[in-house]
Amino acid sequence: MDWQSTPEDTVPSSVVSERTRLAMLGRPPVTGAWRDGDDPGDRHFAALDDLVLESGVVLPRPRLAYETWGELDADGGNAVLVSHALTGDSHVVGEAGPGHPTAGWWNGVVGPGLAIDTDRWFVVAPNVLGGCQGSTGPSSFGPDAVEWGSRFPHLTIRDQVAAQAALADRLGIERWAAVHPDRVERLAVLAAPAVVSADQIALNTVQYEAIRMDSAFDGGDYHDAVDGPYRGLALARRMALLNYRSPDELNARFGRSWQSDISPLGGPGRFQVESYLDFHGNKFTRRFDAGSYVTLLGAMNSHDLGRERGGVATALGRITATTLVLGVDSDRLFPVSDQREIARHLRHGLDGHDVAVVESPYGHDGFLIEDAAVGAHLRRLLG
Repeated sequence: MDWQSTPEDTVPSSVVSERTRLAMLGRPPVTGAWRDGDDPGDRHFAALDDLVLESGVVLPRPRLAYETWGELDADGGNAVLVSHALTGDSHVVGEAGPGHPTAGWWNGVVGPGLAIDTDRWFVVAPNVLGGCQGSTGPSSFGPDAVEWGSRFPHLTIRDQVAAQAALADRLGIERWAAVHPDRVERLAVLAAPAVVSADQIALNTVQYEAIRMDSAFDGGDYHDAVDGPYRGLALARRMALLNYRSPDELNARFGRSWQSDISPLGGPGRFQVESYLDFHGNKFTRRFDAGSYVTLLGAMNSHDLGRERGGVATALGRITATTLVLGVDSDRLFPVSDQREIARHLRHGLDGHDVAVVESPYGHDGFLIEDAAVGAHLRRLLG
């Protein structure tokens, strides 16, 4: 396996060789963000009008990076919006290469003849507002030609959705074939909740603190420094991986095996699972930005469909789209009970008030790994 170019979220856990682990111990760059002047790869860019955020702050002319596959019909009715996971980006399909540190994260789902068939659908995948792979975020330059850093405003999920709607306007798409509830025909909710719980906020908070406590973070203003907050960011990523995968997978794959012949029991040796987490934490710092990670965690904590909408049940009852709700049976981050709460209140659930449950040992990341199972349900939705 090419560890450098394979997104760790999209493959089962695997033992990392000692040579591979050591290759990732050098100092990473201050930020792993895509920066102006870097190779754009397959990205397109859309400059939006000033965006008024929920906080009342105006974000001046934000930019969204996005990628597309397929052709838009003359009536614009075959557009499908694909949203990425917390640390994903717009590179849903394709190889790693100039401008793209990792290969596409859904190569087995999006493409000609696949579940989201690009011979039929025009697929659009933006890098979320606040991200670090081409869209405006803390590592982007502000109006004064200096990185936003600590000045970047707080975002909510609704701010990010507003930016996606503005992108749709730019592309001439009045109604998505799938995604936004008021501009959509069909909707797929994959391993996600209606509201982020106290437990999930707590998990996000300790990741944020890991970054904040790295002295190199400097409150978010580190982009001109020699040394970036990669230690805190790597630790946050290790924490996240424990939530994305299931205990059964980690126990079955690694057990109590040692990384080498050197004992970890009071000696300098390491357990294989330690090396796995360390490697992927260090690898992550080479493709992500600490400020973006903090920003996106804050946006995730804002997620509550029922906020100022009369509660979750009322908000879900307003959705007119035919909706697929899918969960992963081993998901401990957003368990199936979260998806059942969504399905319970839908008027037009693809499975009524039921949830499509994918059986997988891979935990939350199962929705990125189990291409065949997830794809089969997406085919039912897209018809």
